[in-house]
Amino acid sequence: FPEMLSNPRLILVQGTLNVVMKQNVTLSCHSESGSPPVRYTLFKHNQKVSTLKRPDLTPSLFNLTINSASDVGEYKCKAENNNTRGGKYSKSLNFTLIEPISKPVLSSPTSQAKKGQNVTLSCLAENGSLPITYIFFKGRQSISLPMKMQKREAAVIFLFINSSGDFGTYKCRAENSFRNNTKYSNSFNFTLAAEERSHSQPLIISLVLILLLFVIGFALAIKFFIIPSYKASK
Repeated sequence: FPEMLSNPRLILVQGTLNVVMKQNVTLSCHSESGSPPVRYTLFKHNQKVSTLKRPDLTPSLFNLTINSASDVGEYKCKAENNNTRGGKYSKSLNFTLIEPISKPVLSSPTSQAKKGQNVTLSCLAENGSLPITYIFFKGRQSISLPMKMQKREAAVIFLFINSSGDFGTYKCRAENSFRNNTKYSNSFNFTLAAEERSHSQPLIISLVLILLLFVIGFALAIKFFIIPSYKASK
């Protein structure tokens, strides 16, 4: 007697669910029980991709190539025979596209700072599959814990400018699950604010004026007091 099909199983037999561009993958759709022949149809987001017919209960293999971002997402398969109305559906498989990250950009709302000031640094890679992990560096030393960002948004750290050593070179590093794709940002330096640099200028000007007045006063003293006194004594 004709037998209804069991729900098919959709499994990955070649490749990975985390895919890169131009990667080939193979999916197997199989109902373990039911009366053949069986017609298997592969769907992506409820759109038909391909249909294969099997004269027996052996699996149907679907070969795919990931050519664009539209090729990833949710896949299901449907099994049908002459005794199964509407067919039976499998559970879904989801492919995720892994893209290499672009060089991150390190920036700050200000490039000048003074001692005792709080500043921020932001690091963002415009391209690359999520999540992306960022780490901040000063010179070659890391100054933050790894920051895993699940959204396309910048990682931010807050710094306190406490000494002249805090005006060094900063960088950040970004990486995701794409193999061998760690990228470093541009260098960023904070410079001493102009008002901070100018604090010493009034002092220097004052010292110069005092010295100049001293010289002028000494010259006048020689002219009007010391020289007349010397002449009078002769």
